Amino acid sequence: MDLSVIIVNWNAANYLRKCLASLYQQIRGITFEVIVVDNASYDGCEEIILAEFPGVTFLQSGENLGFAGANNLGFSRSSGELLLFLNPDTEIIGDALVRMVACLRSNSSAGAVGARLLNTDGSLQTTSVQAFPTISNQLLDFDLLRRAFPTWRLWGMQALLRGDSEPAAVDAISGACFMVRRPVFEKVGLFSEEYFMYSDDLDLSYKIKKAGYSVLYMNGCQVVHHGGKSSAKQEEHFSDLLQRDSLARFFRQTRGSVYCGAYRAVIAGIAAIRLGLVICVAPLGGIGLQGKTPSYVFQKWSRIFGWALGFKEWLKAGTRAGHQRTSRTKL
Repeated sequence: MDLSVIIVNWNAANYLRKCLASLYQQIRGITFEVIVVDNASYDGCEEIILAEFPGVTFLQSGENLGFAGANNLGFSRSSGELLLFLNPDTEIIGDALVRMVACLRSNSSAGAVGARLLNTDGSLQTTSVQAFPTISNQLLDFDLLRRAFPTWRLWGMQALLRGDSEPAAVDAISGACFMVRRPVFEKVGLFSEEYFMYSDDLDLSYKIKKAGYSVLYMNGCQVVHHGGKSSAKQEEHFSDLLQRDSLARFFRQTRGSVYCGAYRAVIAGIAAIRLGLVICVAPLGGIGLQGKTPSYVFQKWSRIFGWALGFKEWLKAGTRAGHQRTSRTKL
């Protein structure tokens, strides 16, 4: 088997249908299998697969294992020489996957390769590639700065701006479309299940590079990524906290506890400033809050402030709510 495509579904059944259709329409000349893991959403994806894609291997998880855990479950049932971890809200364009397979086969030092991700309207997703996070690039990570200075090494976006379609070495590629050699994936210990969601792709890219392999990006391989169709259903503010908590875990594992503590301190400072601004603008009717009510913004940053100081009650509550909502026995 040349390629195993592993897709984790969580409340994205309608997007999954389009994703699977694009796979079967576009993959030519290689043998492949598709494995779908439903992360306890029970959203009707099994019925869609049975009726329309009977060749797909379907795995029903009885609980929400998180992105890493569910992908590892799918991997355990796979047999391909290469693995593609693919989001359900993606659609393959042309021969993108076939070219990615050829890239890994022709580059013995390459461990993984990613594609150029496009938004629904065809615009570029700059998260197709990333620099490994630092306190500096997280502190300055604003769309305005990215647009004004796209070539800054701070962002790691140089490969996106190249005019050619040759593979380019990058720090990290997006988990929305992550192709990796099976032996490399096994060597680095699979996805780390310490990450429930977010930063798992950064962690896997880091481990692959640390093991001595390159991580590549191909400008000429395009995949539409509608984006956020599962995580958008999470508890209010839960994803805001989880993104930061996942980054803190990454910093602790790669840079040590002191650096992780410094990151938390910076986030606490930013949150305090935001809270002060909210208090100042609230009497003016919420001017400058980007369409959000003062109470919404205050709640968001107060929770982030609490997390930065070490209070994880809200994060734990959000995780429990996610598990309670999705963990049940199938009838």
